[in-house]
Amino acid sequence: MPRLSKKTMFAIEAVLDVAFHMGDHPVRSGDITERQRIPKRYLEQVLQHLVRAGILSGKRGPRGGYRLGRDKASITLGEVVRVVRNLEVETEPSDPSIGSPLAHEVVWPLWEKLREEMMAQLDNVTIEDLCEQARSKGLNGPAVQPHAGHAAI
Repeated sequence: MPRLSKKTMFAIEAVLDVAFHMGDHPVRSGDITERQRIPKRYLEQVLQHLVRAGILSGKRGPRGGYRLGRDKASITLGEVVRVVRNLEVETEPSDPSIGSPLAHEVVWPLWEKLREEMMAQLDNVTIEDLCEQARSKGLNGPAVQPHAGHAAI
């Protein structure tokens, strides 16, 4: 199955963090970095792509930060994953001479079918669903401390 890359996980965590902590003021990237322990070099790049895709909206300046680009019930996990996947594809080699006819005719088409099925499932999970799941696990915002090895939302 396609792997969950660091960038994909960081993007999901960033969108959830914004959804979970959004209030009267935008959520600052520094706060996301601190809460989710996402390296700033990854976070800034991912946030820019999420803004371009309309998942987040950004505001520059001292009172700047990020908000959801639209209602969290209308943003799906599949959308977030696609933004990062498109970013990663830009840097992947695309040499069609790699692989055998067996790979081209059997393995890759199967892999693509499985990927499409997984993306269809991710398209049925909204950011609101994930926020509700976080709350049901007792994660109620910045005052909640992360469990060892897990980032709080």
